[in-house]
Amino acid sequence: MDNSNRFKSTRKAGIIGILGNLFLLIIKASVGFATSSQAMIADAANSAGDIFASLMTFIGNKIASAPDDQDHNFGHGKAEYIFSFFISLSMIVVAFKLLFDSISALMFGSNLKFSWFLVVVCIITILTKLALFLYTNRLSKKYRNILLEANKKDHRNDCIVTTCTLISTLASLFGILWLDGIVGLGISIWIFFTGVKIFTESYNVLMDISIDENTKDIILDLAHNYKDIIKVDGLSSTPVGYQYVVVLTIYVDGNMSTFDSHNLADLLEKDISSLDKVYKAVIHVNPM
Repeated sequence: MDNSNRFKSTRKAGIIGILGNLFLLIIKASVGFATSSQAMIADAANSAGDIFASLMTFIGNKIASAPDDQDHNFGHGKAEYIFSFFISLSMIVVAFKLLFDSISALMFGSNLKFSWFLVVVCIITILTKLALFLYTNRLSKKYRNILLEANKKDHRNDCIVTTCTLISTLASLFGILWLDGIVGLGISIWIFFTGVKIFTESYNVLMDISIDENTKDIILDLAHNYKDIIKVDGLSSTPVGYQYVVVLTIYVDGNMSTFDSHNLADLLEKDISSLDKVYKAVIHVNPM
């Protein structure tokens, strides 16, 4: 995978996300407070969180793109997960705030005043977010990056959330005001669970979760393809960004020369390192 293109595309996605969400925040907040729409105010707060998420994407990607150095031998890839961790925490905080406001609106009544501007803003938001989702979805499929994945899910969620806001706005035209608070409640719950999911994925990598079982099986199959390898043992791994350092112990005939055994290990290391999820492979050779 071309890491330079990966980081460049992620940086561009972050900048586009910031500009798009800033535009949506301005129009949502203006119309939301003018019409006292709790759902639209919640949607505006969500856009504020989106700006923060896009900013974290930009900063995290910039740090992660730095090459390995004397102090960081395996690069700076974990920065992606540190900043996605920040994104998840901001989502959870926003969710609790919106939950409180929505419950208050349901308990004490909504002051929503119908306006066609609300409808227009909803439609503009849905179209903008759909375009951003399609853009980041294409990039996330091409480059495995948790920051892009978090942004993609955020854009997708916003399309659904704003569609619900549009429904509650149209319902107010017929005097159904309580739906506004219900939609705000639903938005807060949606944001909360999305934040928890990103939090869990980031936490697992930062806590050095092992490589997935499917990739482990592929690595073992590669090792078993060599007839001179008698036994494979001690496969371990640690994440460095979106890739892993893999350590493996192989056993060979005790009478094999040191040169031949090390040449065998080098070949296996090259095979394993060619896997997309592997940053580096380290093979230990033991005689049997």
